Amino acid sequence: QSQLVESGGGSVQFGGNLKLSCSASGLALDDAGVAWFRQAPGKEREGVSAISDVSGDASIVYGDSVKGRFTISRANDKNIVDMQMNDWKPEDTAVYYCAADPNYLFMKQLYDDWGQGTQVTVSI
Repeated sequence: QSQLVESGGGSVQFGGNLKLSCSASGLALDDAGVAWFRQAPGKEREGVSAISDVSGDASIVYGDSVKGRFTISRANDKNIVDMQMNDWKPEDTAVYYCAADPNYLFMKQLYDDWGQGTQVTVSI
């Protein structure tokens, strides 16, 4: 049985940086498409970023609101996918989820496996 766990959430100042990590057990993330999603209070869950499996064409996509500020990457040999978030904005406040699937599904919410989510908020 596979399991995804997000870590790194917490508070971040306006304009600050934070890194989230998605670790997996029972699933080789190198062989999976992995995506980050987020859901803010009262809003629909939205795709943030996604990365293809290592045998693919190294495809990476980002949501329009985070392009140029967030970076998704694989931590080599650690079965972890990170997302570095820079230039934090209040509208980035949300619960962040990672998801994985044997198929690369870009930011479609059809991934098989999901983590429980980690809260990230802006600190005043």
